[in-house]
Amino acid sequence: MSDKTQISPRNARPAVRVGRTRQAARLVADDEGAATAEYVIATMAAVGLAGLLVTILRGDAVKQILMDLVSTALSVAG
Repeated sequence: MSDKTQISPRNARPAVRVGRTRQAARLVADDEGAATAEYVIATMAAVGLAGLLVTILRGDAVKQILMDLVSTALSVAG
């Protein structure tokens, strides 16, 4: 008898199946990059909101409201 153990194809199939199952489980469970994608989405939302606020605050009506608010606060305080 030889020192090498021979594996018949019938015995090899479950090992291959288990290996494929483990590999598939790793692929399904692999969420590498998911956090990065979430940060990108949150950053893009923040940039969009900042752009909207800049557009709103550049209006003359908003400037006047803010100036009135500041002048009222300064006159009450001092």
